[in-house]
Amino acid sequence: MQNLSPRHVKTEESTRLGVTSGWYSTKVSGTFVSGPHDSESDCLRKIAEIDPPPAKKKR
Repeated sequence: MQNLSPRHVKTEESTRLGVTSGWYSTKVSGTFVSGPHDSESDCLRKIAEIDPPPAKKKR
């Protein structure tokens, strides 16, 4: 489990970072994992693919 979260990178910051503006999935450390995505919902979908929630234990 990587604990990924969505992050929006605006134009000013994207220029400084040398990336395209948009939504990125990031690790807690701030490292980009995927992106850019067109919307937050697209980014969240990708996060669910990369880092699915843990399966519930059967009793």
